[in-house]
Amino acid sequence: MTAGALDRRGLWVAVGSFVLWGVMPLYWHLLKAVPSLQIIAHRIVWSALLVVGWLLFKYGRSWLRETLAQPRAAWMLALSGTLIAFNWGLYIWAVNAGHVVETSLGYFINPLLNVLLGVVVLHERLNRTQWLSVAIAAGGVLWLTVHYGSFPWIALTLAASFGAYGLIRKLVAVPPVRGLGVESLYLVLPALALLFWGESHGEGGFLPTGVAAWGWKLDALLVLGGALTALPLIGFADAVRRIPYSLVGLLQYIAPTLQLLCGVLLLGEEFGSERAIGFVLIWIALAVYAGDGLLRARRRPQPA
Repeated sequence: MTAGALDRRGLWVAVGSFVLWGVMPLYWHLLKAVPSLQIIAHRIVWSALLVVGWLLFKYGRSWLRETLAQPRAAWMLALSGTLIAFNWGLYIWAVNAGHVVETSLGYFINPLLNVLLGVVVLHERLNRTQWLSVAIAAGGVLWLTVHYGSFPWIALTLAASFGAYGLIRKLVAVPPVRGLGVESLYLVLPALALLFWGESHGEGGFLPTGVAAWGWKLDALLVLGGALTALPLIGFADAVRRIPYSLVGLLQYIAPTLQLLCGVLLLGEEFGSERAIGFVLIWIALAVYAGDGLLRARRRPQPA
């Protein structure tokens, strides 16, 4: 499949998901008083309640059996759930520890990894202009990595874990909401155990019964975080089944660009001229790729 045959719904769903992910550092920053492990546990539990509840309402109890009956679905969704939980945990810790710029670097690197996976594993094809855009983006990411100032282990780990998650969700033949529901069921019991452990060891503060109550505003943000977790993941899983994975890779630059702007302009993190050069190169690459896609779409014959 080439970029000439685009599913418009998949394209806009992907864009919306990445925009929401791009501004999420501001949301998690509001929860910086809550320990990172507690945030991730609440994120899993409330997301699971929302997604599984909706699936039960729409499909009844048969949805789980039907989903797991798909070839390889059980173990692949267990693996993807583990990967996304790890990615969430590292990301939230990094945001609240003042590393928003480095998390954005990770999600700048991730699209290049997706393009590589799309070409090597899924045998997707790129034309010369698209390869040029990939090369420019790679140069921008390399520049950012070299001029970051220290080995960006957070960025590289975030990129690898989310790249592997996206590839698994591309390969498993499961509708996006059902896939997230199964992932949530795998994760919800460990998350509940973590919450109970936190309450019993002085790290929990949910509701007035908590050891050191965080207040109703933070409690509400933790609950709402479940919906904000589910919606972009459902959109992402839907998009990777509708449009080429290589295109998903380049559209993902929307999220780290917004994250970078949040970290620098709103959260006061450092951003010098060296990093600005890498940022400009990446956006040039995205413009080249998008321009090529528009030209190819205009040249394609219209149906009678």
